[in-house]
Amino acid sequence: MKKRAILSVSNKTGIVEFGRGLAEMGFEIVSTGGTAKVLKSEGIPVTYISDVTGFPEILGGRVKTLHPKVHGGILARRTKEHLEELKENDIVPIDLVVVNLYPFKETISRSGVTLREAIENIDIGGPTMVRAAAKNYEAVGVVVNPQRYGEILDELKRDGELSLDTRFKLAVEAFSHTAEYDRYVAKFLREKISEDKSEGEGFPELFVLEGSLAQQLRYGENPHQKAAFYRQDTEGCCIAAAEKLQGKELSFNNLVDAEAALELVKEFEKTAAVIIKHTNPCGAALDNELCRAYRRAFDADPVSAFGGIVGFNRPVDEATARELVKTFLEAVVAPEFTKEALNILAEKPNLRLLAAGDLRKSCTDLYDIKKIGGGFLVQERDRGTVGKEEWQVVSSRKPNAEEINELDFAWKVVKHVKSNAIVITKDKRTLGVGAGQMNRVGAAKIALEQAGTKVKDAVVASDAFFPFRDTVDEVARKGVKAIIQPGGSIRDKETIEAADEHGIILVFTGRRHFKH
Repeated sequence: MKKRAILSVSNKTGIVEFGRGLAEMGFEIVSTGGTAKVLKSEGIPVTYISDVTGFPEILGGRVKTLHPKVHGGILARRTKEHLEELKENDIVPIDLVVVNLYPFKETISRSGVTLREAIENIDIGGPTMVRAAAKNYEAVGVVVNPQRYGEILDELKRDGELSLDTRFKLAVEAFSHTAEYDRYVAKFLREKISEDKSEGEGFPELFVLEGSLAQQLRYGENPHQKAAFYRQDTEGCCIAAAEKLQGKELSFNNLVDAEAALELVKEFEKTAAVIIKHTNPCGAALDNELCRAYRRAFDADPVSAFGGIVGFNRPVDEATARELVKTFLEAVVAPEFTKEALNILAEKPNLRLLAAGDLRKSCTDLYDIKKIGGGFLVQERDRGTVGKEEWQVVSSRKPNAEEINELDFAWKVVKHVKSNAIVITKDKRTLGVGAGQMNRVGAAKIALEQAGTKVKDAVVASDAFFPFRDTVDEVARKGVKAIIQPGGSIRDKETIEAADEHGIILVFTGRRHFKH
């Protein structure tokens, strides 16, 4: 019996060559609408779907393949009973289903798309055929990806049929394809509901997390852990969308640290450089020139900077590149790199360079997700922070304009340090960072020790309130002149009194920035 294939695709890429190849191998090609016209115009024999069903396409094409002569042919097992039943009902078995769906994702990506336009691009017949063919993979091959056409033709020419293993892999890809399609539809409609209400509906009952495999990683955080990098459908400036210009493959830890570097430099409008180790900034600085900003960030903790990830919020120029090659670094992430900088950085061929694009383009990834055993936690991303105009100066001593700017710098840095976090800065440069400690005094002592004698007249930022006055007393003894913290402790009064006793500035922001 002549083999039968259904070809009905929205994306016509490669379909003519694929259809011609099938026809040359003796397949009867059944097709619909636009696909049939394209194939026929190229001289490829086509049987219209209406000739198979005995029923015309109706409702503007909404109904054309939803018919027993189509789905019976797809879903029938190749058993004696099923084949006899097909014969009794004049149904021909279908061996290959080649379908890709209406461009729903592309439609909703257009500016100003209406709900009606989106609804009209929800495919019904296509997913039904795809799922039917995938369910019956033991007898039917299903192709949803045009990039598979070449290998499918090669296998058919070589073996005369697709192997069971190939059909199973195609079925898995098909179910993934329809699942992703349904996710886009559900997400779009959910967002329409939220737009129609004064307040959002909160988090959905079913939270679907999906991504496309971007890279098999050598290992995870440690060599004994397998890992992979999945890229989600996200727009704007983010690490997943950054272009790697040179260097070794990015590792699991590289990607995590590069994300930390990029998110920190996004906080600043002025020229900024940061150096990240284990997701914490070991150095951060502002300056009018990028090269000087990097040098100052590096000098903040040159020991920790070795093997770090560097982030910039300006294009890397020749002078900065000359500084970067002086030490071992894992990666550099920046909006872009000048041609001269790339020539210099090529001296370090293993150094990974990531061009992140315009940092002003907000990433559309709205959620921060943390995996726990048996589930995962979802929260909004901690974007931005409280502006200076919303701060509350609670000490008797008031900050001047320069001190306010210094506190603002320290506050933006401490937001990106693991809790409990203390950051000490002076002249828009970190002097000491106490990260991830079990108590705040411990974090302060680490930061003070790192700052050393430079701590006099520096400022301190804390990611959360002080539960006791002990941290104020500790930093005041070293000559710190100002502290910024969220406030909100039941002992805030004691903290304020301590600040006044020591004659230092104390500012409350009213917002905490825990980072676990």
